[in-house]
Amino acid sequence: MHAQIIHNDRLLELAKARLPALTSASLYGRGVFTTLAVYRGRPFLWPEHWARLVAHAERCGVRTGHFDQETVGRALVRLIKENGVEEGRARVTLLMRAVRGVWRDRSAGGLETDLLVMTGDARPAPEEGLSLTLSPYRLSTLSPLTGVKSVNYLEHVIGWEEAHARDFHEAVVLNERGEIAAATMANIFWVTRGTIHTPALATGALAGTTRARVIALAEELAFPLVEGTYDTSDLSDADEIFLTSAARGVGLVTTYDFHRYTVAAGSVAVRLHEAFRQLTLHGGEEM
Repeated sequence: MHAQIIHNDRLLELAKARLPALTSASLYGRGVFTTLAVYRGRPFLWPEHWARLVAHAERCGVRTGHFDQETVGRALVRLIKENGVEEGRARVTLLMRAVRGVWRDRSAGGLETDLLVMTGDARPAPEEGLSLTLSPYRLSTLSPLTGVKSVNYLEHVIGWEEAHARDFHEAVVLNERGEIAAATMANIFWVTRGTIHTPALATGALAGTTRARVIALAEELAFPLVEGTYDTSDLSDADEIFLTSAARGVGLVTTYDFHRYTVAAGSVAVRLHEAFRQLTLHGGEEM
């Protein structure tokens, strides 16, 4: 994480930032966030990230207050400039301050929601490609937070840590029905006999901004793509696998448990990887 952050409308040194102790965020985890890529010193896909953040805030009962796409976007650009970020990531978080629930702060007043904006370095892509395993943990489609990027993110972190403890970069997560949903911190795609497959959102997959852009790129390149319901046997039959996220872009998988995949020039996954890279060469949006 970089030295300075935005807290509400102020630029602060990270070490000097302070949040109130008794809030809906600290008591119940009532907050949402989005992580976006920074290319050429600009935030990438910011309008899409803000739209999803607002939608998820509504589902979690987090009020956006006076924050909107334009004002938060300006704060984001300011922070990117102050921290000197050319290639990296940013995280925008909305934390509900007003307490609702069994514990209430009757003296609470002022702001209902805190805004935090922070930046960090890009996650380096492993030269050997991504290694993938099957997570022992399952996602529940019955949860009210399914598909929401909330600050209740510990399940994802624990799943990611478990995979890393076994020397894998990521892990495939199934839902309670045994359907493939996603990776712990990314969306998953695979190619079988020229057709791209990815889990439908009904499986519990996050509606990733990079996922949506890759689906659009596949259509532009006339690659057949199916969003559906799949089990692990479908993934085992894949010719190529790749992950998508704001932090990774399009990450090519070269190992899935005992399967090995060759990154072949001109293949569907490689062409999508290159098409996405070309998009990032122009940087993000002007603010």
